Amino acid sequence: MKLIYASASPFVRKVLAALIETGLQDTVELETVAVTPVNPGEAVPAVNPLGKIPCLVLDDGSSLFDSRVITRYLDTLNDGKKLYPEGEALWPRLTLEALADGMMDAAVLMTYEARLRPEAQQSSDWVEGQWGKISRAIDYLEANTESLALVDMASIAVGSALAYVDFRHGARNWRSQAPKLATWEAGFRQRPSMAETAPS
Repeated sequence: MKLIYASASPFVRKVLAALIETGLQDTVELETVAVTPVNPGEAVPAVNPLGKIPCLVLDDGSSLFDSRVITRYLDTLNDGKKLYPEGEALWPRLTLEALADGMMDAAVLMTYEARLRPEAQQSSDWVEGQWGKISRAIDYLEANTESLALVDMASIAVGSALAYVDFRHGARNWRSQAPKLATWEAGFRQRPSMAETAPS
């Protein structure tokens, strides 16, 4: 298998962390690319028409995307501890993962606004709208930190989302509004799967 990725992406980080948690990291070749919405290059659109990463190319040449599809697939290859529960317990965990992915989406869009649009065309209202999504999600997580007690794909996604907010939008200081969540994140980032995949 081959994972097409860029290390700064929080969606990629979810997949890399899942590979470590499942012990599958040695089964996947890594191919680094540099893509943006306005310049997807050629390698990524060849395997994902959306031109987005991560993309997992299987041995038969077919490809899987996005990160939630890839991590679910990796979990089927894992004979050990599963990253997704079965039965009714699955739905709240998928919802929590979706919340984290939404935070990542908003944070990435904020980054693109500053990096890809000319300053005269940037919209502070639009940026603040994206931050509002992140802030509301952080308030929800602060009120529901018990949902992060499990080490699974949902908590990995939340850890990845918060780290990306730190990485690109650290001046927002999300910890000031969420002390319990900050304590959880400080501990969770010490896991090998998180420490080894920290954005740089």
